[in-house]
Amino acid sequence: MAQDLVRLHVTANLPIRVEPMVYAERVELRLGNAFPAVLVVDQDALPHLLRALEEGRAALEVASSTETGRRPH
Repeated sequence: MAQDLVRLHVTANLPIRVEPMVYAERVELRLGNAFPAVLVVDQDALPHLLRALEEGRAALEVASSTETGRRPH
């Protein structure tokens, strides 16, 4: 694993709070409770981030269906 990466493990039960920063045209995503990590995304970058997440989900579904013979969700 590369030493210069910040790795965040997002699980289904991880609290995620969204704070729109209207004045800055950004969205702040707070991940976790006690010591949250914060991801700040420019409004123009939101579609790019959403596409990347969808691509990742699709790749996992294809890999899962290939390994188990199941149909993707």
